[in-house]
Amino acid sequence: MSNQLRIGIIGGGIGGVALARALLRHGIDCHLFEQASAFGEVGAGVQMTPNAVKVLKALGLGEELQRIGFLPEAMVGFNWESAEELFRTPLKESFPQVYGAEFYHVHRADLHAILSADIPAEKVTFNARCTGVTLDDGSATAIFADGRHFQADLIIGADGIHSPVRAALWGNDEPQFTGHMCWRALVPVEQHPLPFVGPYAAFWMGPKAHVVTYYVKGGKAVNIVAVTETADWVEESWTEPSSTEELLGAYQGWHENLIRLFEQTDPEQTFKWGLFDHDPMPQWSKGRATLLGDAAHPMLPFLSQGAAMAIEDGYVLAEALAHVEGDIPAALSAYENERRPRTSEVQLQARERGRSYHLSTPEELRKRDEAFREAQKKDPNAVGIRAEWIYAYDATTCRERFDTVSTPA
Repeated sequence: MSNQLRIGIIGGGIGGVALARALLRHGIDCHLFEQASAFGEVGAGVQMTPNAVKVLKALGLGEELQRIGFLPEAMVGFNWESAEELFRTPLKESFPQVYGAEFYHVHRADLHAILSADIPAEKVTFNARCTGVTLDDGSATAIFADGRHFQADLIIGADGIHSPVRAALWGNDEPQFTGHMCWRALVPVEQHPLPFVGPYAAFWMGPKAHVVTYYVKGGKAVNIVAVTETADWVEESWTEPSSTEELLGAYQGWHENLIRLFEQTDPEQTFKWGLFDHDPMPQWSKGRATLLGDAAHPMLPFLSQGAAMAIEDGYVLAEALAHVEGDIPAALSAYENERRPRTSEVQLQARERGRSYHLSTPEELRKRDEAFREAQKKDPNAVGIRAEWIYAYDATTCRERFDTVSTPA
């Protein structure tokens, strides 16, 4: 019965294309609507941690991920000023054994390309800006800005932090500005590795700020994510222009390795955005519509899990729809029961990391750094950012946990 369903996916980002790929592998008919004129992702890096890699391999993308990705040797925490090591977690050699999959760094556009490559052109409509969703008994209808409608057995909002689908189902939320802003930039690399950027995921922690750097594109570029606290309101957008000078000005006095890297950023490819916090939602689904990825659980980037959670969502929702053979209320119940507790905890833990990364008093720093060292003594594989529970999760075993009897509240 499941292949008789008609599914509409609103949004063609990472989560939307991951869902479409997963549905089509089960023979479930779906159509994806994207407001842009073509597929494309912003020029930024993304960490594919073992929990996401397990899903990508289950979707048949293991070899492609190996082709586009970079395998960092370790995750290393540094003092912002002295470059003293705070922790060092081995990744390349140990993670496949400890967590069942590798830890990759990839470029978002490359990841999006391998996820979307096998989606037939006739299953995608571009230039389709969704403005809302209406619900009827047994169906849902997506409404688009040009007057088009698409009626389906299920509409899924994978349409990001400003989701029109979420607004239609649950009203507009009011995210809170965290007082943090973030820069992103990409530095091309002619010869890997650079003498001042090691082949690892680097977490530089300083007073009221931190910086994460890592290689992408097989070592051909370095991705920069730099977060600092500010009283100024910054747009919640990934494409607000900034500059090399503004980035350097925010990190005066930081270690010379970071300054040398920042000096090589392209002023026209350096962007900033404000970090806004959203509380976990108590429910995602209403009638024959539900949410996925940032539309369901927008989260702060401090655990690097936004894309990973969307990929997990897509896989689990497809498995739920296939598992219950067309019983959409049961599928949505199974989906939410599996996903909401996990994504809610990631949201809350990411919020907490925004505090612990930015400690500024000597006593706070001493206690935090001592905790890093003690954890490493007890377990050489201890993850400095305390994300072991995230990496150990395996979405590909979700069917073992589904309850096909319960229905959504």
